[in-house]
Amino acid sequence: MTARLIDGKVVSADLRGKVTDAVHRLRRDRGVVPCIAVVLVGENPASQVYVRNKSKAVAEAGMRALDRKLPASASVAELRDVIAALNADESVNGILVQLPLPKQIDPHEIIATIDPAKDVDGFHPLNVGRLASGLPTFTPCTPLGCVLLAKSVHPSPAGMEAVVVGRSNIVGKPVAQLLLQENATVTICHSKTRDLPEVCRRADLLIAAVGKPEMVRSHWIKPGATVIDVGINRVPREDGKTRIVGDVAFAEAREIAGAITPVPGGVGPMTIACLLLNTLRAACVQKGLPAPNF
Repeated sequence: MTARLIDGKVVSADLRGKVTDAVHRLRRDRGVVPCIAVVLVGENPASQVYVRNKSKAVAEAGMRALDRKLPASASVAELRDVIAALNADESVNGILVQLPLPKQIDPHEIIATIDPAKDVDGFHPLNVGRLASGLPTFTPCTPLGCVLLAKSVHPSPAGMEAVVVGRSNIVGKPVAQLLLQENATVTICHSKTRDLPEVCRRADLLIAAVGKPEMVRSHWIKPGATVIDVGINRVPREDGKTRIVGDVAFAEAREIAGAITPVPGGVGPMTIACLLLNTLRAACVQKGLPAPNF
């Protein structure tokens, strides 16, 4: 059996199309153009690529992007001042501070300064609490993308046994909360989990978000299970260059699973699509308009 490939490019393109249509209607009917501000501190090459990709996607969706850049030597006070100005700017609907931040800046402190109504990353403690309570809020983009990919295979995950490998605040915990809201039975695994492969083999839906290259092997996977691979790991090749792999050993896992996401091309494209969706929803809520539900 060869697993069905869950193509994140196709699913994300569909979502981005819906967002773009809604943005155009919002501009035409209400004169509202959603705007997201992306704050980049330092010269991290990967972060620069992410910011460029996000700005391009924002423009393609008919939204407005503001880029705010600070040097790697920026102080906490300087960054707080930038965020305070964006919080006060009524034309800005969403604020995203690109992580990681330089070592002198505590990301938790900075995230807590973002207006929760503009926290389109869904990382503010208030939004985290609302998610855990099952209240309407901004959902972190990567976990939301994972669930949308899973639902492209299983429109209703109710009753499924879901196992999440990884307990980070960015992916593991929020994706577990989302799956609970979908009425799945959820287990979160981590470095202290006993007999991790056996726990994973129970899963109808397996989410791998641990950050270790190809850690999840084929014998960890229940035959026919759906596997969502969040990992993005760069590993060396024989020619001295590098390649990108996920947290799942894809080639062997595909022979066991029923459906699986590739890396790259799986969860990655969904993250930006969900950021656009959150920004659209933020603009609607801030203007007292009904937020789209798709």
